[in-house]
Amino acid sequence: MKLEEDIRPVTYLKNNASQLVRDVSERGRTVTITQNGKAKAVLVDVATYDRWKKAALLMKIIAQGEADVAAGRTLSAKQVFERAERAIERAASDE
Repeated sequence: MKLEEDIRPVTYLKNNASQLVRDVSERGRTVTITQNGKAKAVLVDVATYDRWKKAALLMKIIAQGEADVAAGRTLSAKQVFERAERAIERAASDE
């Protein structure tokens, strides 16, 4: 990471938005935008943003699963397969 390139003031964004978007998009790097010397926003390419969203969703699913285990909301493998078989049978009879 090159800090002089990856941290920019908001005035740089205002004056060089097109070039900055092109750089972020082509190089896949993020740029932190500062205002009054404090980090306020991050400019990131779409592919990276999509990966971050998917990772966050996966972490949320894992956290929900961990909460279910901690609360005792679990089923045995046998129970899961029995439920799946019943659901398959119901779906087949609805056709």
